Formats: sequence, structure tokens, C-alpha cells
Amino acid sequence: MDTQQQQQQSAIQGAKVLMVGAGGIGCELLKTLALSGFHDIHIIDMDTIEVSNLNRQFLFRRSHVGQSKAKVARDAVLRFRPHINIRSYHANVKNPEFDVDFFKQFDVVLNGLDNLDARRHVNRLCLAADVPLVESGTTGFLGQVTVHVKGKTECYECQTKPTPKTYPVCTITSTPTKFVHCIVWAKELLFAKLFGDKNQDNDLNVRANKAASSSKETEDVFELAEDEDIEQYGRKIYDHVFGYNIEAALSNEETWKNRRRPRPIYSKDVLPESLSQKNGSTQNCSATSVDDSAMVSAMPLLGLKNPQELWGLTQNSLVFIEALKLFFAKRKKEIGHLTFDKDDQLAVEFVTAAANIRAESFGIPLHSLFEAKGIAGNIVHAVATTNAIVAGLIVIEAIKVLKKDADKYRMTYCLEHPSRKMLLMPVEPFEPNPSCYVCSKTPLVLEINTQKSKLRDLVDKIVKAKLGMNLPLIMHGASLLYEVGDDLDDIMVANYNANLEKSLSELPSPVINGSILTVEDLQQELSCKINVKHREEFDEEKEPEGMVLSGWTQSRATNGESASTSNNESAVEVTESSSGPEIASKKRKLSETQPENHKRETENVESEDDDDLMEIENPMTVSKKKKRVAYTFP
Repeated sequence: MDTQQQQQQSAIQGAKVLMVGAGGIGCELLKTLALSGFHDIHIIDMDTIEVSNLNRQFLFRRSHVGQSKAKVARDAVLRFRPHINIRSYHANVKNPEFDVDFFKQFDVVLNGLDNLDARRHVNRLCLAADVPLVESGTTGFLGQVTVHVKGKTECYECQTKPTPKTYPVCTITSTPTKFVHCIVWAKELLFAKLFGDKNQDNDLNVRANKAASSSKETEDVFELAEDEDIEQYGRKIYDHVFGYNIEAALSNEETWKNRRRPRPIYSKDVLPESLSQKNGSTQNCSATSVDDSAMVSAMPLLGLKNPQELWGLTQNSLVFIEALKLFFAKRKKEIGHLTFDKDDQLAVEFVTAAANIRAESFGIPLHSLFEAKGIAGNIVHAVATTNAIVAGLIVIEAIKVLKKDADKYRMTYCLEHPSRKMLLMPVEPFEPNPSCYVCSKTPLVLEINTQKSKLRDLVDKIVKAKLGMNLPLIMHGASLLYEVGDDLDDIMVANYNANLEKSLSELPSPVINGSILTVEDLQQELSCKINVKHREEFDEEKEPEGMVLSGWTQSRATNGESASTSNNESAVEVTESSSGPEIASKKRKLSETQPENHKRETENVESEDDDDLMEIENPMTVSKKKKRVAYTFP
């Protein structure tokens, strides 16, 4: 072994590594680290193992379902590398114990997370602790690995990230044109109304005429009477949402002048008079155990076996009624507290059937259960090989970081189709973005109506949702307006809670046009300035939050759509990558460096896998204002 190899082996064996995430990428990564000679590895993951993980997270077995991913992964690797140190933490990386001091003990941090919020949190802790971060992600056949070293390369938040797309509520409730609109309606409105909190307000209570809407029956349409037959209740709901509500919508002629008119659908026109004799009683369903509630299914009762089969209107209607009956027969104790879960078979069946019936009414193509589940659960089905490739690339970059070989750092993109005869596209990292509010401390600008908007709106919609702060502190000059922490006394908590309900201009230190706010997160050791600009009016559809933040790393608007997002629960999130005209290096255009089919695949990712996905960036695309280092190819 030559001197260089000895130095590399010494760096590997002496390194203390933190892994965040033990899912699809994490399993591959832990195995690869152990086999590459790393001796001190720490793993954080808050998740437990599910059956759906077993096809690609190879360290887990069926007997491990329900157990901690981090602990089981540790135990599995120690069986073939018993002499190395692996410590597991079954916890959320955002917990207070994982602070800056905790991160400082590591030589490198390796991320395999599944959401933007957690990634931003780890990025900020790594910056504060001055510890290099290797990021990663996969979506189907696409993958990426990026290196982030404070002061040398961009941080994770220097570049724009695909922002979840939202749809206006009026589109979801009144004028759907895409199947995803029907899914959102079925999941966020109908399912929530029937099986979640029945007191929530939504547009499902519309009736066809004033006479009907004045009746007690109409007012309590979603309430199941004590002596009411469940099948009749299901038919009543069916007729209400697919029949009467559609008729009510049709009464507004102006809406349909330039749109295709929907067709009201009633149960009597689709279903037989009684389903009990045709399909058997729900009491005979084999899935009766409370522990197996997530596996209760209406499909066997109806002779439906293939989730990829496309159901017609009658089949969807049967599934709708039978699924509803099963919820009341087998899971009645859960009703009133349920939220949609992609791993809840009965919930997926109900939402699929409801979405398809609504789609039929509005002339939208129907989708199979398999397809609907992917949309409703935001799933892009993972590819184990991509995870393995990305895990290998992570280790390669980690070794470079440990050797402090900065000239050889690479951001590497895994492509679905070859470009220049390569499936792996290495790119030299970006330099830090001087406009990044996280690592360059550039002030942000917030346009807001300071007279109408409350401090709570600022905290929820901007500080937490957009800036990703968990324990925020907000100051205006020397006045402390809001703070979160366990060490606050009751009087301080009461004062801050009172401030939350005041408009910005009514605060003890009034926030008006030209005010400068200081916002900090003590756990992340992050601080930024927000310049406030008063604005009277906002476009309700394009700017639904009633405020606009500039200077943060939000996704650029594409195809004329606003990049603003809404916190409205009825919005569906769709990951989209923005595209730019050319890369800075050597003036290569996108079409010259990347095949069109890969560009299209990257830009149209519509959903997320449960544990593997990151926001996959377009590898050959960069804003004109961004400086990119020259490409280097192997």
C-alpha cells in the first residue's frame, strides 16, 4: 500500500461520520460505509419499518416491521462488521439534543432525508458547526449527490428548490380539469369530512336548491342517524356530492360558458337497489382485527384483485359504498379522527373511487387504484439500483472531504438516459451564492399588509413555513415581539401569545412600511433580516397567502404560474424543477449536454417517494445570474 492509500485509509478509519436517514438510500449507505472501512458511524432516523419498505431497504425483514429503522439497520450491519462502532438514534434530527455542539463532533454529515424542512435544518446546523455536508436524493431512475462545505461551495439553500405546487380551492371544489384535482377533492375534502373532523367547513354542504337546503336532512347530510342503514347513508352521501352539488354548480351558467359542463351522477342510475345480497355482508370481511385496520379492504368483497386494473363507473361506485360501509363496520372508533394515509388500504380505495366518480362527472380520464395511490400519496416508486449508485457516490465524496481534496469535489447527477454516453454526470460545485440569506446573510424583503396581517400570519406562513425555523425569535429594533422556548415564564408566554393575535401595526413596537425585523433560530444558530414593505392588495389566486417574500430560495414560476404557495390544506403538492436557458460554463446549451427526454423527466416529477426522494435538480441548468465552475468529465 503506497503512502497516498495509507493516508486515505487512515482518514477513513479515524473519521466520525453522522448519517441522517436510514431508508432507501440510508440502508445502502450504511452498508457501503461499513465495507469501505469506516469505523465510527452514527445514524439518526425517526421512522419505523413498514411492509412497503422491504422491496428495496434490504437490511430489513418482515419480522422487523414496526421497529426502528436506525436500530435495525445498525444491528444488521454489525452482524457482518462486528468490530466497528455504530450508534443509532431513533429520533427526529430536529430534536433539541441534536444541536450545534452535537454536530461539531463529526468530521462529515451524510444526508438521506425525505423532506425539504429537515434538509434545511441539517444544512443550517452544519454551517453553524462548520462541518461538511454531503446531500443526496433519488427519484425513480434519477439521482444526485452534492457537496456543501462552508465558505468553499454553495450551501444547500443557495439554489432554488422545487416548491410544492398548489391549486386554487375554487378549481378543486368547482371546476376540476385534471385527475389530481379530483384526488385532492376526494382526499382533503370528502374523506376529511366523512372520517375526520365533521365540524370543519368546506364546500361539500352545497345543495341544489334553497328549498332543499332549508331542511334538517340537508343540514345534517353528513351525520349518520342512530337508526339509519349504513348503505342508505352511503347512497345519501353519494347523491349529495356527485348529484345535488353538481346540479348546484350547473345553475351558475356563467361558469360554464367556456367550459365543459359536468354531469350529475346519482346512485339509483348506477347501482342496484340493494348491495347486501349482491356482495355479501361487510360483517363477513376477513380483516376484522383492530391491529389489521390498515389492511381492511373492499376489493375482495367485489371480486377486484388487480390494483392496476381500470375500474368503470359502476365498479368505482360499488367500491365507494362498500369502503364507506367497512369504515363504519370495522373502524367506527377511528371515525372523527382519521386523516388520509397512503398505507391505509381502505382509505386509498375510498379516495380512488370518489376521485374517479368525480372525474367521470367532469369528463376527466379515470385512473387505476395503483395510479391514484401514487398521486394521493405523492409517490414516485423507488428504484433500488439508483439508491445503491447514489450511496456509492456519497461515500466517494465523503472520502474526498476527509482528505480535504477540495479540487476534486463533484456534484454528480444520475441520469435515466445516457448523455454523451454517460449515465453519471459530474459537475464542479457552485461557489457560495452571495444572495443566499442562510450562508451570506442577505436581507429578505416581505411585502405584507401591516394593518390587516397578524403576527401569527408572519410566524406561520413566513418564519416557519418558508424560512424553516423551528424555535423562532422575532425582534423589531430592541423590542422582542415573539419567542419560543421551554425556559419562558407564564407571563412572557402570555405576552407573546397576545402579540400573535395583533396586526403588525398594532404590536408594542409597531411594524410598518420600512421596518426591519430580525428573525433568529437559536437551535440552528441562524439569523436573518427582513425588510418590511407595506402593500394594500394581493391577488387571491396567485398570492393566496396575502404576503410575498423575496430573496429566499423559492422556485421560480414556470409556464406563467405564480411561485407562491398556499398553506391551504386542500392544495396538492407537486414537485417541479425550474429550467434556465443555458449553463454558464462554456456557454453549452441544455440541449447540447442533456437529452430532451431527461429534461422532460426532470421537469415533470409530480410526487414523492415515502423515504427516498429529494428535489432532483436539472443538472445542466442554472440561472443566468449564477456562477458555475467549469465542467469536468472523467
